[in-house]
Amino acid sequence: MAGKLEGRVALVTGASRGIGRATALEFAKEGAHIIALARTSGALEELDDDIRAVSPHGATLVPADLKDMDGIDRLGGAIYDRWGKLDIFFGNGAILGPISPIGHVMPKEWDDVMTVNVTANWRLLRILDPLLTRSDAGRVILMSSAAAWKHRPYWGCYSVSKAALEALGHTYAQEVATTPIKVMMVDPGPLRTDMRATAVPGEDPLSLREPSALAPHLASMAAADWTETGRIFDFSGSEPKLTDFGRPV
Repeated sequence: MAGKLEGRVALVTGASRGIGRATALEFAKEGAHIIALARTSGALEELDDDIRAVSPHGATLVPADLKDMDGIDRLGGAIYDRWGKLDIFFGNGAILGPISPIGHVMPKEWDDVMTVNVTANWRLLRILDPLLTRSDAGRVILMSSAAAWKHRPYWGCYSVSKAALEALGHTYAQEVATTPIKVMMVDPGPLRTDMRATAVPGEDPLSLREPSALAPHLASMAAADWTETGRIFDFSGSEPKLTDFGRPV
C-alpha cells in the first residue's frame, strides 16, 4: 500500500536530530524522498542509514549551516536541476540562544538566533517558492513554539524569533491562498529533545513525549489531501488542536 507521501520530495532542515530526524524518518516511511539538511555530516549519514532501512526512496544529504545564505540559494538551484519542483518544505532547524535578560544578550547572540530561526526561513521560502508552485500540492510546515506568545522573562531571543517566524508563515499563507500551496505553523509543546534539555535542565526527560509522537501529524500536514492553511497546529496538550492568530495569553 502506497504511503501518503509517495513520490513526494521533501526538504527537512535540522534533520539530524530531535523533531527533524523523527520527521525525516516518518516522511520517508510514507514514501517521500528526503532532502536532509543539517550541520553535522556524521549524524546525517546515520539518518541516511536509518532511512534506507525503512524506505526504498533514500535521501539526499545536505551538510550545511543555515547561516550560509549563499548556500541556501545554491540549494534552490540544485533542487530545480534534479527534480524541477519541491513538494514539502519542513522548516525545523533552529537554535535556542541565550536564556538571559534582554539587556545581557550580546549582539552576536541575538543576530545568530534571528539569522537561523527567521532569516534563513525567509531565504528558503524566497528560493523555494517557485519550486513549491511547480508542485501540484506544495506544503510548508514551520516549527514554532509557545514561546512566540507566552513572552516568558529571559527568553527574549527565542521568543521574538518564533513570533517573527509565525508572522512570516501567516503572511506567506495569505500570499499563496489562491494556489494549491498550504502553510502551517506547529507548536510542538514539550518533547524529549536536546534543545528542551538545555532550556529546562531540571526537567525529567522521561516525563516528556518523544519527537516520534508528533511526526505522524506532520506527515498528515505534508500530504496532498491536507486542506488547512495559515493555522497553528498545537501539540502542547493531551489532545492536538488547530488554533489561529489569537492564542490565549
